[in-house]
Amino acid sequence: MSTGTVKFFNNSKGFGFIKDSASEKEYFVHVSGLNDEVRENDEVTFDLQEGKKGLNAVNVKLV
Repeated sequence: MSTGTVKFFNNSKGFGFIKDSASEKEYFVHVSGLNDEVRENDEVTFDLQEGKKGLNAVNVKLV
C-alpha cells in the first residue's frame, strides 16, 4: 500500500490524480477506485493496479 496526496479530483467527471509520496509519480484515479470521498490535498493510502493506459490508483482511503 502506498501513501500520497490527491493532486486533482473532478467530482463531476469522476476522476483525478494522486501524487505518490515516495516516488513523486502521479497516478490516475477513477471514482470507482475510491473507498472514501476525496478532495484536492487530502492525504490518502492506495494500491496500484494495471489499467488500460498504465497504473491506476485503486482502493483509495483517507489517512
